[in-house]
Amino acid sequence: MSAVYATFGLAPAIRAGGVLADGGYQVHRDFLDFIVDGRPLLYQLSDLDAVSPLASDVPPAIFTAQVRGLLLEADAPLPGGRYLIYGCPECADLACGAVTAVIERADDDYIWRDFAWQTGDEVDLQLNGYHGIGPFRFAGVAYRTALGALLDPADTDPAARRRVLLIGARVAVLAKLAAALRTIGIGADITRDAEHVPADELRGYGAVAFGRAVGERERTAVRGAFERAGIEVSYVDGLAPIVPLLVAQIEHALDRSPRERRRLTRLVAADGEAGVEVTSPCRVRLTAYRLDRLYRTHTRELFDDVLEPGGHRIPLDARAVKGESYVVARTAGGVLVAAVAH
Repeated sequence: MSAVYATFGLAPAIRAGGVLADGGYQVHRDFLDFIVDGRPLLYQLSDLDAVSPLASDVPPAIFTAQVRGLLLEADAPLPGGRYLIYGCPECADLACGAVTAVIERADDDYIWRDFAWQTGDEVDLQLNGYHGIGPFRFAGVAYRTALGALLDPADTDPAARRRVLLIGARVAVLAKLAAALRTIGIGADITRDAEHVPADELRGYGAVAFGRAVGERERTAVRGAFERAGIEVSYVDGLAPIVPLLVAQIEHALDRSPRERRRLTRLVAADGEAGVEVTSPCRVRLTAYRLDRLYRTHTRELFDDVLEPGGHRIPLDARAVKGESYVVARTAGGVLVAAVAH
């Protein structure tokens, strides 16, 4: 098959971290995804939990080496001229599996072909090839411009500031929340007064999370401090003192990926069902969190399956969402939270 001309670009993306219902953790990763013909390439790989090698948390020297590799200014890291396109978000070990492709020059253009799932030095294209993807031919000027911009030190700063300012009255909950966020790779600090924090420190935050007990006067003062410093952040109104729920809210607030390119786009919970909308085939997990009359937290896994593009109505277990309750929808690349309306 001859390579068809395609457009090439880059856009911020995340692998959403979180505290899972089974008590495990999923690490947060910020990375740049490859945009082919206006659509994230990752979405063409069904439900793949992976990140590109252009991740914000890799050391600068390694990041630069990855960019130069994609520009064919360095030897291919794998036999057969193959380059890593997406890898494991937890460890980046090839043994966990990775999407690779041959990258080569054709006159002034760049061609990506023979996409495959690879777990060792050699790859069996017949058995593990992605036969419906590519080959893609990218115009050389646009390709080099997109990747070359990343070699400017000013542009290698991650688009998302992975640090959160936590403000609330329940110190024990805030401490547990901060610990959970740090575990998944998001920095967190606790305060009740941001008014006198130097602007240089405020610039490190990507979001501010308010507890339910924080009054409007305090909220206004915090917003004023960021406005005077000329810093735009996302504000999170904590729904309930439930750590996994708050982590999910903060993950959503830190998502800097373009809205029109997100995979999970809608979540509502009412009338005994959840309404979920996705833009490409992906695995969706729904988890319910409920506070009982004694403010104890109850967690229930409601749904875990691959959904096709479009809107879906998923029945909710009435016992799991009675009273004050919330639903979290999660894919590998995003998370949404909704209060259950009764």
